[in-house]
Amino acid sequence: MRSFTTFHLQYAHRFFRFEGEAQYLHGHTGTLTIEVEESINPGVNMVFPCNEIRKTAWNILQNFDHALILREDDPLLEPILKVYEAQGIRNGSPRNTMKGPAFKTELATAYPECRVVVTKESMTVEGMIKIVHALLKDKLNIVKLTFTSGDNAASAEFPPTASYCRCPRCGVALDEKGYCPKCGYHSGEHCR
Repeated sequence: MRSFTTFHLQYAHRFFRFEGEAQYLHGHTGTLTIEVEESINPGVNMVFPCNEIRKTAWNILQNFDHALILREDDPLLEPILKVYEAQGIRNGSPRNTMKGPAFKTELATAYPECRVVVTKESMTVEGMIKIVHALLKDKLNIVKLTFTSGDNAASAEFPPTASYCRCPRCGVALDEKGYCPKCGYHSGEHCR
């Protein structure tokens, strides 16, 4: 069975070297749906608590919210960073509190202190799905991602990859030592 949750991400981007309207800097509200699969946990009668899917994913995804997403070879990137430097916000602002940890993958690098994500490819809906899957595949048993942005939409399905030991009290995944990070339950054995 599957559980899913949805995120709304507001971001700006453009398709560098694209012959169409999207070559101009513009913004979107994107909607990302993450579906995870597991067996029903008999202790709490759910696949995985949706609020826990949300917490796990949001830790990373908040880097895309209210962010500028540009390709690494986009000539706009350096001038924007220079403006941020001149404004004194390139290395962060006291009001920039809704940010996740910096990350660097083969597909994207997040600079949360200045709300910029630099991608290898243009950030299309398909590209966002590839990036999100790479970032979260080891944290959640993702079987489907759907991303819509404006009139564009894409989805991809993935084979289930893992089964996690879960807490019979609250349904969250136990850590490798068998402890629940939410309620403190201990299974008495190692997990994973």
